[in-house]
Formats: sequence, C-alpha cells, structure tokens
Amino acid sequence: MSASVLTMYRRLAARPFGQWLFSRLVCFKAPYFASIRPRITVLEPNRGEATIAHRRSVTNHLGTVHAIALCNLAEFVGGLTTDVSIPASMRWIPKGMSVEYLKKAVGTMHAIARPAFPPEPAAEGYELPVDVVVSNPQGEAVFRARIAMWVSPRPARDER
Repeated sequence: MSASVLTMYRRLAARPFGQWLFSRLVCFKAPYFASIRPRITVLEPNRGEATIAHRRSVTNHLGTVHAIALCNLAEFVGGLTTDVSIPASMRWIPKGMSVEYLKKAVGTMHAIARPAFPPEPAAEGYELPVDVVVSNPQGEAVFRARIAMWVSPRPARDER
C-alpha cells in the first residue's frame, strides 16, 4: 500500500476542505486530471470514491457529461484506489480500459472503484482489473469501466 498517499489523504480529509486540497494535489502531480476538477470523497484499500460536477467544461454537444470526462474520472479514482491497495513492494500502471455508456450522464457524477480481487505481493507482474461504476444523482449507473492495471514488483532502486 502506498503509505504516503493514504496517509496524506487521511490527514487532509479530516480537515475542512481537506478532500478538495488532496484532489488538487493529485491534479498538480498529474495535471491532465485537473480538466475535470475531480474530488476524492473516499479513499481506502480496495475502495475509492470520487465526484465531478456537471459544468460547462465537461459538457458535450448533447448537454450531458462528456464520455472522455467520465473516462478521466474512472482513471482518476481507479488509479488512486490501486495505489493505496497494492503492497508497498509493488507498483502499477494502467494497461487498458474498456467502457460502457449506459445512460445519459446528467448532474454530479459519483464514481466508485474497486479492484476485482485483493492485490497481493508477487515475484512477477500481473493484471489487476479495477471496476469503476459512475452514477448520476439519482443513483443510476450511467457508465461502467474495467481498467486493466499492470501490477509488478518495484525494482530495488525504485523509491517512493
């Protein structure tokens, strides 16, 4: 588990505006995510939750949340969830993602990410599927993704 990310989240989440600040720090480290202004709301081993507001900057020509904004939300929460779920001796990188658009995405989107199985230490790399479901304010699933995370041992020289 990435103690530094999880520890930072826990410290900040307990404070006013802490989840917002944590999310901004993640976007500073990975600037592309800033385009959707995500907010992490739950982060623990094997479960993460995040939201994005339905604003003009994430809206498509149909007036719904853009498909790629939903993909970005899924990768944001899926990556953070993977990071805090895998053993410290392992590292990860997204390898691929399959998605399904189930309904029109209108309103604040709420994403929940969960690994398909608990990550374990291993001598060789392996694929860890992470499932992400995005729901609308009524709790209806509008988008589903399965992200193939490649989890592999950290090289001896790789430090956190």
